[in-house]
Amino acid sequence: MIDEAPCPFGVCDGSGFVIDEATRVATPCRCRPARVERRRSRRLSAVIPRKYRGVSFDRPPVTDMPEPQVRIVRRFVGALEENLDGGRGLWLHGEVGTGKTTLAMLVSRAALDAGRSVAIYSLPRLLAEIRATFESDGDGSYVSFLDRLAAVDLLHVDDVGAEKTSEWVLEQLYAIVNARYEEERSVVITTNLERDALGTQITERTVSRLEEMCTLVPLYGEDARKFVA
Repeated sequence: MIDEAPCPFGVCDGSGFVIDEATRVATPCRCRPARVERRRSRRLSAVIPRKYRGVSFDRPPVTDMPEPQVRIVRRFVGALEENLDGGRGLWLHGEVGTGKTTLAMLVSRAALDAGRSVAIYSLPRLLAEIRATFESDGDGSYVSFLDRLAAVDLLHVDDVGAEKTSEWVLEQLYAIVNARYEEERSVVITTNLERDALGTQITERTVSRLEEMCTLVPLYGEDARKFVA
């Protein structure tokens, strides 16, 4: 089956295999591992919400955000492939309406545009998905879902710490973060909570791993949504 994406190396026809015309033997192309991972991740949420599809570093609201913080995100996107391959991520922290999600969506969109696999969730929705797959009768659905979350190139989680939940679900969240930590996979998170409050909400061991994986980007200012006409 031919993928919709062309070979980034210009070697195969989009199938992920190179055919030797003389012997008719197919060998895996360099692009095949990325294609396999994209197929596995398609059942995850990888859609940029309509509100954020037109965001750009070059126009509001990003141009109205603090320049030093925007520069960190712009630099991250500029070295996106290196950052994703190295498992480096971003931790955007600030009050409601300071632009955390907008900046995070710029990173996710850049990753999608680069053909990388991305999963985008708010934490409440992610935890609901974990619960639903665990309770599902589908054979292997729970394990498969956690495996895909652990393996995707970029995991983008909004509103971390937005809700309290059971110890069991927090263990699943830790398992995902820890798997990505051990496999050096990138995470982008946004949260309204200070670091210590977040540790109380989602456990200290989860936060300590996120802290090591991510560059902190603090955002300050008034809620910009209050001023939208």
